[in-house]
Amino acid sequence: MPDINHRLQQVLSEISLYEQELGRPAGSVQLLAVSKTRPAEDLHAAWQGGQRLFAENYLQEALDKMTTLSSLAIEWHFIGPIQSNKTAAITEHFDWVHSIERLKIAQRLSAQRPADKPPLQVLLQVNSSQEASKSGCRLAELESLAAAVMELPGLQLRGLMTIPARSDNFEQQRQPFHQLQQALQQLNDKGYTLDTLSMGMSNDIRAAIAEGATMVRVGTALFGARTGSTRT
Repeated sequence: MPDINHRLQQVLSEISLYEQELGRPAGSVQLLAVSKTRPAEDLHAAWQGGQRLFAENYLQEALDKMTTLSSLAIEWHFIGPIQSNKTAAITEHFDWVHSIERLKIAQRLSAQRPADKPPLQVLLQVNSSQEASKSGCRLAELESLAAAVMELPGLQLRGLMTIPARSDNFEQQRQPFHQLQQALQQLNDKGYTLDTLSMGMSNDIRAAIAEGATMVRVGTALFGARTGSTRT
């Protein structure tokens, strides 16, 4: 899959360029390859190019890929909406979860995390655009949710995630990312030690990096146009 390897190097170069341009330390932004709907061979090609962090939205699709790619050292991130009946499998098979927006889900992930595994690394999803159609907790609810999640065994709260409304204007793109960065800082000012901002996708990486993203989620720019999906 030479095209995927080529795209991977282009995306990594772009991230490195933005780090330099925007005054971020080199290597401070990780690339999370959003591999939903992509066949296992595409993930394998990206892995061969050096990519190790992969994000999935759909549980059964992810589990199938995990089986196929079990010989590879992959850090698996779940970034999709979480249904209560899927928490056991998610917490058993993933290393990170980006999409916690309710305490009930966090409690289930905590209770079902296998005792022989390290803590599940988790992020709270924030609805920074305040859109009714978007997932995520409201900013006003964030501190109470963070406080409760911090107390749960088997989980390690690492930071925040958002999926803002799409915009092609750079300054408009920055606004929700700035909100999220400020929210993280406010939590840290109150004694939290959060270090992760998962924000920015193929069309708004530069704005996200400008506002402190530590992890950018890229699918289309890496794998090309999306194909079909098995959504479960």
